[in-house]
Amino acid sequence: MNGADILRIALRQSAIDCSCSAEDFLSGGRKVAISQPHPDARRYLSLPFQLDLVSYGSGIVAAVSPEFEAIAAEYINKFPPEHCFETPNLHWLMDRLRPLGADVCFMAEYWLPDLERLRPLPCPYPTRLLGPEDFPPLYTPQWSNALCEKRAHLDVLALGAYDGDKLIGLAGCSMDCDDMWQIGIDVLPEYRKQGIAAALVSGLAAEILKRDKVPFYCCAWSNIASARCAVKSGFSPAWAELTVKSRDYIDEMNQ
Repeated sequence: MNGADILRIALRQSAIDCSCSAEDFLSGGRKVAISQPHPDARRYLSLPFQLDLVSYGSGIVAAVSPEFEAIAAEYINKFPPEHCFETPNLHWLMDRLRPLGADVCFMAEYWLPDLERLRPLPCPYPTRLLGPEDFPPLYTPQWSNALCEKRAHLDVLALGAYDGDKLIGLAGCSMDCDDMWQIGIDVLPEYRKQGIAAALVSGLAAEILKRDKVPFYCCAWSNIASARCAVKSGFSPAWAELTVKSRDYIDEMNQ
């Protein structure tokens, strides 16, 4: 697998998720697609989307339900693609979503491995590769970024760092789709800023690649520590994504 293969696989997956073609992300244009459920979509997505924006840096795709089609089309044609993911332009979109009981909910940057930079980094503590049989006692709040109890059946592989018998850091990956596994990382607060996170993420990414799967990483733009971990681990920004949800959904999250 080379860098072109990795990008091709990611584009194919985004096309499945957004009910469009892979070429739509590279055309430099604006595309509105009616969102449809798909058996091969990322397994944590709730499809069809109300409104979801994706950009790989050249153009933009909006995957929408029919009631949001006109708003999405006007929005992505009114502003440059890169500005569709930031204020002040987002206020234009949100003002038109709220009367329909919806609003902007998730905004994230997704990262893919740069094979010229990705190397398993040394860890200052011993590490151990873990499988699903090791996960049940680890579904606790301190490891909630690495493993997800609600989708435990998707958690397939993890790399842990240990201080003696104590687990101090954990990178885990979920089989979010057939060809791409998402990495999450947790390190206990008292062990941070020692290079443990990047060592575990880079090591787990290498293990995923050995299995002919594409590792990917996600974080909020404002999560500087997570973005630094991605860079240090050998990942590069690949696409931005913004997802609209109902106000009821957002209010429940904010409880």
